Amino acid sequence: MTARRLALSPLGTPETTFVVVEWSDDGETGPERPIAPPHVHFTEEEAWVVLEGRLGFRVGDEELEAGPGDAVLVPRGTPHSYWNAWRGRTRYVLVMGPRTAALVAAIHGHVERSALPALFRAHDSELLTGAGR
Repeated sequence: MTARRLALSPLGTPETTFVVVEWSDDGETGPERPIAPPHVHFTEEEAWVVLEGRLGFRVGDEELEAGPGDAVLVPRGTPHSYWNAWRGRTRYVLVMGPRTAALVAAIHGHVERSALPALFRAHDSELLTGAGR
């Protein structure tokens, strides 16, 4: 294994125990149009570490913000959503299980909106009612 830049490619694959990626948002999202709509993963946790900027989260019934150096862990089975919480660029590291990583990869493959609920179910997750961009 060699070192790599997370911003260029994920660390891990659907065959590993977890996958680590670095992502960014340039301020185009918010609570009403999140990066990830409300959803739940039934068998995997998900975690974020903010590198710069701010992320907003809805975790269960709680809403919170995380800034540089802050980390957020969402336990499996907990409904959640997240977004850029300020107008500028936000960079963050996301740590997720292989099923969640496969789901994200499938979503980024430009799946039709109507196919999202079935796609989430196929990855042991659920897109919550009324969710989606």
